[in-house]
Amino acid sequence: MGISSESKLKSLVHSLPRHGVVTRSALAALGVTPQHTQKYVASGWLETVGSGVFKRPGDTPTWQGALHALQAQDGLAVHVGGLTALAAQGVAQFARLGRGHVWLFSQPGVRPPLWFRRYRWPDQVSHVTSKFLPAGLAVREQALGGFSLLASTPERALLECLFLAPDRMDLEETYGLLENQRTLRPTVMQSLLEACSSVKVKRLFMFMAERAGLPVVAKLARDRIDLGSGPRTIVAKGAYVAKYEIVVPRSLVP
Repeated sequence: MGISSESKLKSLVHSLPRHGVVTRSALAALGVTPQHTQKYVASGWLETVGSGVFKRPGDTPTWQGALHALQAQDGLAVHVGGLTALAAQGVAQFARLGRGHVWLFSQPGVRPPLWFRRYRWPDQVSHVTSKFLPAGLAVREQALGGFSLLASTPERALLECLFLAPDRMDLEETYGLLENQRTLRPTVMQSLLEACSSVKVKRLFMFMAERAGLPVVAKLARDRIDLGSGPRTIVAKGAYVAKYEIVVPRSLVP
């Protein structure tokens, strides 16, 4: 490795933020070979986190720092979503409910590398794959844990929570999140509902948003939202909502 590449590597290591990591692809972009990387691991310049991933000596990576590297350095199309994205908005209620569990979303066939999935993060990290919403729609950069990460907007995050319900998200809890969302943007919500392929998610959102009296409901073009046909049983032994042909927990029906 030439002096220029060695200098770049030293600069990169020194510039790494606390709790961040660097991937092999980022090192390769600097002209650093795997052989020279191992040399710097042996000499104490770098420490191995997992296969092809390294950190500053003595530092402890966070899932935010690791995901930032995977997104920015490797182009991994996995974003922060659901309750975790809502908690990132700084609302205390969401932060309390989302504590200790991290939700990541991607399209089928895309997932974090094995080292990331097996690493013992302090929080439980769950990765959900689905194409019920298009990749990238209503996803933006947000600050989480000191890093800029791709994460769902509140509009998309709410639909992701409904997608997880009732098996992995409690429906009553999800309604509690939704009823306080008075500033949902109609244009964003419209585009999401039109693009959403889950009839369950769309019906639940419309039912809950109407019950909560959210301002966004009156501004939606309902004729452009395909709610499918035929009844859907969301929970067993619940109450039937005729308008949306869904069976939901009795506690949600006035």
